[in-house]
Amino acid sequence: MNTFDIARIALGLVILVGGGELLVRGASSLAARWGLSPLVVGLTVVAIGTSAPEFAVTVQAVLRGETDLAVGNVVGSNIVNVLLILGIAALILPLAVKQQLVRIDVPVMIGLSVVLLLCSLDGLISTTDGLLLLVLWLAHTAVIVVLSRRKTVPSRQDPEERYIPEPGDDDSASAADQPPARTLSVVVSVVLIAVGVALLVAGANLLVTGAVNIATSLGLSGLVIGLTVVAVGTSLPELVTSLVAAIRGERDIAIGNIVGSNIANIGLVLGGPALFAGGGIPVAPAAIALDIPLMVAVAFVVLPIVFTGFTVQRWEGALFVALYVAYVTYLVLNVTGHEGLAGFTQTMVLFVLPLAIVAVITTVVYDLHRRARKHAPAQPVEDSTHPGLPDRP
Repeated sequence: MNTFDIARIALGLVILVGGGELLVRGASSLAARWGLSPLVVGLTVVAIGTSAPEFAVTVQAVLRGETDLAVGNVVGSNIVNVLLILGIAALILPLAVKQQLVRIDVPVMIGLSVVLLLCSLDGLISTTDGLLLLVLWLAHTAVIVVLSRRKTVPSRQDPEERYIPEPGDDDSASAADQPPARTLSVVVSVVLIAVGVALLVAGANLLVTGAVNIATSLGLSGLVIGLTVVAVGTSLPELVTSLVAAIRGERDIAIGNIVGSNIANIGLVLGGPALFAGGGIPVAPAAIALDIPLMVAVAFVVLPIVFTGFTVQRWEGALFVALYVAYVTYLVLNVTGHEGLAGFTQTMVLFVLPLAIVAVITTVVYDLHRRARKHAPAQPVEDSTHPGLPDRP
């Protein structure tokens, strides 16, 4: 560990903040200009842009033969995106969830996570597995763009197309949910996105380089570095972008960026390099036993939480952050062989995780009951002067 590595981390953070701001501004403008909903822009343009650091790190790791780092980077980034980034963003501002996210995108994220787990059970993500993951990602991207374009109609006041929200999206809830004013041209928007992505990649590379140097000097393994230091470092674009979007009121981009980034991480970031990696990408037994199943479980947890009221509440965000802290604590205790590992694991398995599961289930049951009562037909009130007859208006 030296001062130069610490300076890299600090400079990387500054560059990441600037890149996230530019990317959100450009993407928000394109959402209005092209008639695409901010959610679709978050799931595609922003998600691909913020996944660029993961892609660069994974490709470099595969070329160098550091496959543990490549797999740990993707799996760890997906865990970070949901538990840490979505949690922090929800703590800042409760995130309203579109029905499309519940019906299509979150199930796709869950499905791709399960497919990755099944593909890795033999200890290898083969070329065929990589092609399957990549095709599934491309198909999802094409479907959501086509569906979004079908919801656009020409405006008489404006020759450009405008987005028409689907019923139930409740876009009228607040002005923050509406597409932003179109004050930027398409060219300027594209330039902002390109510069923002470039800054995100540069900032992430600086931060990851400094963090890896520090972690390596402490004797951490490639898989652990990928799951923690590199995963958090390459996920910082998602963190910064989602936080900037949440602060600016672009809640669709904030949550769409996270879900879309997880889908892109599996399909593009891991599936793409598996196509040119000689013999595929080996998967460590430790990742198959714990980390990938945990990634699948985290993906499943998102569905009931976004389903309850179509909002990620602050307490749910706090729960996500707490679970991520517990996961990292377990990794650190396991790597260092700390004597407190057994007690910590027992506490998590017997108390913390069951309580979290009960909290989520209780919330879902309560919300279903509330919706049933809300949509139940009103019962006539009996007239007290004429029993058996309803009150007169």
